[in-house]
Amino acid sequence: MHPLDNPIWESLASRHSPLALGRDGVLRYPAEIAPFLGVREPDLKVDTALHELVAPGEETLVIGPLPQAPEGWTLEPLFGLVQMECPEPLPEVPGPTIIELGAEHLADIHELVALVYPHYFRPRTTQLGRYFGIYLDGRLAAMAGERMGPAGFREISAVCTHPDFLGRGLARRLMAWLSNDLIEGGLRPFLHVSPTNQRALDLYERNGYRLRARLPFHRLLRPA
Repeated sequence: MHPLDNPIWESLASRHSPLALGRDGVLRYPAEIAPFLGVREPDLKVDTALHELVAPGEETLVIGPLPQAPEGWTLEPLFGLVQMECPEPLPEVPGPTIIELGAEHLADIHELVALVYPHYFRPRTTQLGRYFGIYLDGRLAAMAGERMGPAGFREISAVCTHPDFLGRGLARRLMAWLSNDLIEGGLRPFLHVSPTNQRALDLYERNGYRLRARLPFHRLLRPA
């Protein structure tokens, strides 16, 4: 199996192993970091491990291979997640200064993602990698960061722009800059996007990203 066909497991088994929770072929991120859970291979029966890892009433998200759901649990398909990768360096996009975001920027990060990217961002998500942003008029106008990291690959995530600063090419500038930085470091950038998010799909394609796969995306819910 290609590492990007099972990105959650491959990331937790390698780059993010210090964060990983789990055993018996199932790993997850702590809930305050990310809602993602992965299994080593499809159709594993890991009831005991899942009961230890997932709290009553908690929802986790699975990309790619699925475990067998314990009795009473809900395993619901969401949609075919579009996975794209960047095969070569991108033309530079000119624009305002890009800075690395640190602890002193956390309040601004969470304010922006709560407004435009609320779905998968948690209080400690920034521990997954580096985050970069552009400030305009004293406000965080746009940002992008790193999430999953299978060996040799790095996911770009949380690409977002404040509504007050749309149309200025800020997301394109961040995408090109971060993608090239990763490639220079010997990594292949990739990302995930909903098939219904046409604006993002167009942005990524214009930035040189190409479709790699459509991966199963499921919600795994333990009953309360």
